[in-house]
Amino acid sequence: MPIFYLFVVILDEPAAAWQAIWRPATLSLLLRSLALAVAVGFTATAVAVPLAWLTGRSDLPWRRGWTVLSVLPLVIPSYIGAYLFVSAFGPRGELQKLLGVDQLPSLYGFVGAWIVLTLFTFPLVLLPVRAAMRRLDPTLEDAARGMGRSQFEVARSVILPQLIPAIGAGALLVSLYALSDFGAVSILRFDSFTQVIYQSYRSSFDRTAAAGLAGVLVLVLFVLLAAERRVRARRSYHRIGPGSARITEDVALGRWRWPAVAFCTVVALLSFVMPVGMLIFWSTQSIAGDIDWSQVTTAAANSVLLAGLTAAVAVVAALPVAWLGARAPGRLSRVVDGLTTSGYALPGIVVALAMVFVGIRLVPALYQSLPMTVIAMVIICLPLAVTSTRSAVLQIPPRLEEAARSSGRSPLAVLATVGIPLTRIGILAGAALVFVAAIKELPIVVLLSPIGFDTLPLVIWQQSSRSFFESGAIPALMLIAVTAPGVWLLVGRQR
Repeated sequence: MPIFYLFVVILDEPAAAWQAIWRPATLSLLLRSLALAVAVGFTATAVAVPLAWLTGRSDLPWRRGWTVLSVLPLVIPSYIGAYLFVSAFGPRGELQKLLGVDQLPSLYGFVGAWIVLTLFTFPLVLLPVRAAMRRLDPTLEDAARGMGRSQFEVARSVILPQLIPAIGAGALLVSLYALSDFGAVSILRFDSFTQVIYQSYRSSFDRTAAAGLAGVLVLVLFVLLAAERRVRARRSYHRIGPGSARITEDVALGRWRWPAVAFCTVVALLSFVMPVGMLIFWSTQSIAGDIDWSQVTTAAANSVLLAGLTAAVAVVAALPVAWLGARAPGRLSRVVDGLTTSGYALPGIVVALAMVFVGIRLVPALYQSLPMTVIAMVIICLPLAVTSTRSAVLQIPPRLEEAARSSGRSPLAVLATVGIPLTRIGILAGAALVFVAAIKELPIVVLLSPIGFDTLPLVIWQQSSRSFFESGAIPALMLIAVTAPGVWLLVGRQR
């Protein structure tokens, strides 16, 4: 639907769309945005893969707690995270006051956007990689060590190659998020491709120019998809030997235990503890004003309802897409993969306006209803569930499904009794990603939600736009509080 909407708008005034695309500043904006996307994808992977191994395969102390703390940064919207970092480490920030210095290095520009987006998106890589890592066959590692390879060589030559689908999918999601983000780059004063699209819609109301630029983002999406598909092409990621795989055993860290704890502590402090601490500090100040607790609690219930429905629908919709991509790679699976991922690469306002267009002209009964809001949420969140599920499917030996079919079971029975049980960790990881992404979504809710259906991001946005940003501190804390139990159940209690 978003791509259909873009084609309709572009074909209505093709000359204006072409003029917007070929402006001299467009190429510069695109190159800067791509540089940010690649940098954030690389550093997020560098942070997430060690964390996934420590929380999934080692005897790290308080492992479940570190897992939850590592995922919770996804709950913090990018614009809130950027504002928190500027307030803490920027000019006249709390750190500058504490140290008593005249000036600290600037956080604005490329470096600030790079750091902030990395800290709040690395869980997009962590969850699928951790889910894939917990399904690795330890027999392969035992064989490598029996041939005299060190632990480092085993990790490089045995473990990492099996994690390529999950790493590539997660890095792709992070890069697409960096391309489509508007809040963080705006606060940190980094000129990005998405900013021009938002400005075209909000200031000049030039939907043709914005649609043309959004079409360029779709082309970039297909290039990134092709690159990610080439990385994982023509490889096998499942066990082909006889017998069944053993459950993975935890690796003793030994003398590396406390350096590992220090690494987890630094990541948790920067990505979650510090932002939450700043929110608590603001909530205690008189500037936060009086809080309408009935509005906040109602908004929290609405947020959980909307995010829960989105996660449930997205997980069900992701299963056939993931199985098609893993079991029948080809032209059809590439088209389906590109279409399902396109919503995640586009700014939320483009997807929302596409749904407004469809609702007004094609399905008026759905306009400004909860089902339409859920559909729009699924459009932008579906790739989160697909990537986690597909990486888990790639690790299932096809001979298990073939054995079940040869025993007389139907394809649906094979899926229910073999496929889903063996991929449930990946499915749960995708559900967790969808839930925490949907619960903080703002543009979709603003344009599509039913009248009076307030969510916590909408309350934060309304209070911040009326007065000071600090007035949204308590709703932001509530957003984190209602998401933490779900993350704990979906991630922290995996066996």
